[in-house]
Amino acid sequence: MITKISGTLDRINYSSNCIELAVGPVVHEVLVTELVRRSLQTKLGQSVTLHTMEFLEGTPGRGNLVPRLVGFLSEVEREFFDLICEVDGVGVRKALRAIIRPVGEIATAIDEQDAKALATLPGIGAATAERMIAKLRRRMPKFALLIAREAPGEGGTAKADDVFGETFEVLRSLGHSDSDARRLVDALRADKKKPKDVQEALEAIYRQLHKPR
Repeated sequence: MITKISGTLDRINYSSNCIELAVGPVVHEVLVTELVRRSLQTKLGQSVTLHTMEFLEGTPGRGNLVPRLVGFLSEVEREFFDLICEVDGVGVRKALRAIIRPVGEIATAIDEQDAKALATLPGIGAATAERMIAKLRRRMPKFALLIAREAPGEGGTAKADDVFGETFEVLRSLGHSDSDARRLVDALRADKKKPKDVQEALEAIYRQLHKPR
């Protein structure tokens, strides 16, 4: 299974939301969400890395299954997409069309049981929105905090800042503004207990955001 791919962004197909990534002499077609496409549209000719998942498309009984790759900006974004695909009546193609907003916004709508907001996503009607809430609401907390971006502070050793830097990039890729992502990471830096990995960092940020005041 291909879980990550790096190469030169050779082409963006705006009508079908897929890109072509040149890896040496081989060009791979990678399906992307509208959210990812918008992030990549200024990077033609540049080297990019995508976290990927594979699926087979076609009719098994007819023997015409075609392997497809779907690309994401981060592992967390890929995990969120995979959860959306678990909802009855969604699937990969519908999820690709639906995710036009930052992951944090969609996760917050699920977490807050806002079916009306979810129903405005392309291909997601009222019934599917209710199914999304019923199936995923309890699994949204770590995604729901991801709503805001500024380059991380300069200076400091790279190794010491690995977790904070990766956490910043996850927040940014999932829709946070630069300034909000930096504020959240800076607050985490100030905490005496340092997170050992990105997952622990995200959970700590979420707990801080929901601490009673």
